[in-house]
Amino acid sequence: MRPLRNPHIQGVLAWLLASWMRFCFATIRWTQVNATAAEQIWADGGGVVCAFWHSRIALSPACWPLDRAQPAKALISLSPDGQFIARAVGRLGIPAIRGSSANRDKADRAKGGSQALRDGLKQLKVGALGVTPDGPRGPVRVMAEGFPLLARLSGAPVLLIGLSCNPAIRLNSWDGALVPLPFGRGAIVWEATRYPDGAELADVAIDWARRLTAVEAEADAITGLEPSR
Repeated sequence: MRPLRNPHIQGVLAWLLASWMRFCFATIRWTQVNATAAEQIWADGGGVVCAFWHSRIALSPACWPLDRAQPAKALISLSPDGQFIARAVGRLGIPAIRGSSANRDKADRAKGGSQALRDGLKQLKVGALGVTPDGPRGPVRVMAEGFPLLARLSGAPVLLIGLSCNPAIRLNSWDGALVPLPFGRGAIVWEATRYPDGAELADVAIDWARRLTAVEAEADAITGLEPSR
């Protein structure tokens, strides 16, 4: 077993990462764009589906309304890396639903997608669900149809969220993931939408992917972060 996959080592590292993220989020100067639309959705008190690209997953806890009545959960893959991420965000008060938002095929069933869909729909009756629709292994910024399917079946409003911070460490991972650094500038750009009646899943996935990439680029422009790959 590789050391980083040892559950005891993972637990220590998850605690360290969660502590680091909490410190960073407290010291970063945050700018929010279109926050009123997001606040209205939170105020309505129902479920909401939240999407951000996998490369910004370390920034995502900054946008959760943890002081509100709605519980928030995150959809995180069944991979070993996903286990570590689930431990870290769990320490930030965000429980995980394990599974993938991949397309509906045999590989998806192996990733726990069917069970994740059922658990996600149950969560959306009471609160927020965060999803990285290009996870767990990409392609980068290509939205799997499982995400719009979740929105269509639940009828919940959707928040497409662009996240950025500068300075940050960009990891040499498949998605070029960002790790925040303290005392910098952060941005959260919100776009509210709903699943359009009668639309095809593939068309919605393409449209929402384009819009999600656009709000992320807007967030990067605010923080002055170099364009991601």
